[in-house]
Amino acid sequence: MIKQYIQSNQQRFLDELFDLLRIPSVSADSRNKADVRKAAEFIVQKLKDAGADAVELCETKGHPIVYGQKTISNSAPTVLVYGHYDVQPPDPLNLWTSPPFEPVIKDGKIFARGSCDDKGQVYMHIKAFEAMMKLNQLSCNIKFMIEGEEEVGSDNLGIFVKENKERLKADVILISDTSLISLDHPSITVGLRGLSYMEVEVTGPNRDLHSGVYGGAVANPINVLSQMIASLHDENGKVTIPGFYDKVVELSEADRKKLNEAPFDLIEYKKDLAIDEVLGEKGFTTIERTGIRPTLDANGIWGGYTGEGAKTVLPSKASVKISMRLVPNQDSHEITQLFTKHFLTIAPKSVKVKVTAHHGGEPAVTPTNSKAYKAASDAFVAVWGKAPIPTRDGGSIPIVSLFKKELGLDTVLMGFGLDSDAIHSPNEHYGVKNFLIGIETIVSFYQHFSKK
Repeated sequence: MIKQYIQSNQQRFLDELFDLLRIPSVSADSRNKADVRKAAEFIVQKLKDAGADAVELCETKGHPIVYGQKTISNSAPTVLVYGHYDVQPPDPLNLWTSPPFEPVIKDGKIFARGSCDDKGQVYMHIKAFEAMMKLNQLSCNIKFMIEGEEEVGSDNLGIFVKENKERLKADVILISDTSLISLDHPSITVGLRGLSYMEVEVTGPNRDLHSGVYGGAVANPINVLSQMIASLHDENGKVTIPGFYDKVVELSEADRKKLNEAPFDLIEYKKDLAIDEVLGEKGFTTIERTGIRPTLDANGIWGGYTGEGAKTVLPSKASVKISMRLVPNQDSHEITQLFTKHFLTIAPKSVKVKVTAHHGGEPAVTPTNSKAYKAASDAFVAVWGKAPIPTRDGGSIPIVSLFKKELGLDTVLMGFGLDSDAIHSPNEHYGVKNFLIGIETIVSFYQHFSKK
């Protein structure tokens, strides 16, 4: 019945998702504040339409949080669904093959900012809830908490969670904001890396200078910053910040071997990215580098003249944004302090350096022996015909560790995206098949979890 309901309502589901995707809810840009709120209001209405009770827009110091619930029985298990309706900035716009907030389907994929991360995956849960309500098959109590600041650090969500522990009581957290190995190899993420996100500004002279008159005599902030960034890794790809690896949990050879049993085609990986060679920390495989090892990467760099044509300028300032992905048991606050101290230490006297911390989060590992994980695994078997492979994801969902700390709850990370979906990049997309089969699998999760 569920599959038939999904099929008969497929076009409506997609039309509604497209309406949500058209809203440019970019939380990082203050110019989009009204649009972020509009997306939240859209979620509120769709939860009400699906049959949720006590749906409300919870105000925060930043963007609002959508909360809703449906209680069928005090004896039934309760699932708290978390997701986010905010999206990454669409830049650079010139690299999109279609406008980022005008969703289109090409080759069976929905192209739009947020199609996979996370609007498409959040909407699967709303439609799964709708289907269970319409067919009178809801077997668990459900609570929804959909926020609008995940892409900027979820600072206000942490406050909301701490202030609403009683309202958020549940048996498990269910999140779809991760990816599958492939449609042929379903998987469930059991590990997430943490994050420390920094910005550095290097200042040389008190104004931009003529590069001919002053070049070679005055420190160039771009040159200095480039050298400082380059020094953050050694010849083996290890981060050179003192103390960076002190608390890193090293996996056993047996655990590493098991991790590398997941299907992975290095040739296809390089082909997909149009690269000739992979690069990373020496002594580790690509799967290990992106799942169990900490990293440091420059995410954006600017300074001087970048417009059309030439301008022979020695810039006054140069800046870079840097993200560090962390693994158990690294602490984001401690890593932030280590980075700040190190960058200030290596700065030459010819420049001034300002280091700013933006946001961060802690790494998390979820159990594979819980009732909820087994229910998720059984759901994949029922819908996909095969058991999912447990994997460690290279990305970060800081709220997972917060849920464990504040609510005492483990999370099931049942995502349906693919690594090739270009999230955070131009031409983000999400498979229509992933969207529809995701709805069916989520329904199956509830069916199995209610029986555990």
